[in-house]
Amino acid sequence: MKRIPIFILTLILCTVFTDSSAFALSKIGSRGQEVTNIQTRLKSWGYYSGSVDGIYGSQTASAVKSFQQKNGLTADGVAGPATLAKIGLPTGQSSSSTTSSNDVTLLAMVINGEAHGESYEGQVAVGAVVLNRVRHSSFPNSIAGVIYQPGAFTAVDDGQINKAIEQSCFNAAKDALNGWDPTGGAIYYYNPSTATNSWIRSRTIVKTIGKHVFCK
Repeated sequence: MKRIPIFILTLILCTVFTDSSAFALSKIGSRGQEVTNIQTRLKSWGYYSGSVDGIYGSQTASAVKSFQQKNGLTADGVAGPATLAKIGLPTGQSSSSTTSSNDVTLLAMVINGEAHGESYEGQVAVGAVVLNRVRHSSFPNSIAGVIYQPGAFTAVDDGQINKAIEQSCFNAAKDALNGWDPTGGAIYYYNPSTATNSWIRSRTIVKTIGKHVFCK
């Protein structure tokens, strides 16, 4: 039986017994652009109030923990792959124009939470509103940013966004991303039977699909 050279054995052991940083992409002590991206998004959503300095300190960890608690994740204050995916930074990079599988999942999640029980067209319509907001100057310029903007979607506030996703919602997300917009450019919608906000009722109605009224 051949002996494994000591330098190869050392390399294998280092790979196998690496610390948690191989799996926890950002945590207390981390620095750099990924941390800046995390801080920027959490600050825009109201979770983080500190400086966007690219330094993962206790305040950043606390903000991450609050985000995790709100979104059905293990609240450990560590921005690992699952947390970064929910934030919309699956690789730790800034948003790009390329649609990722994470974008599809996030869009499907909000469709599932907001339009569960609606017709397929109604589900695509909710996805289209999210995408119309991404393109609109008054809203964040990413899918994650729009979805997690404070107070934007009831499903985020009440946790319905974290329910098991129905396949139709995945399909609706893909159709919306491929350009189907049943709403004709709407950036708002509401259920007239339950909406109590007078401002939303003042918006110009574009179309009614199922229980939702879509407006600009």
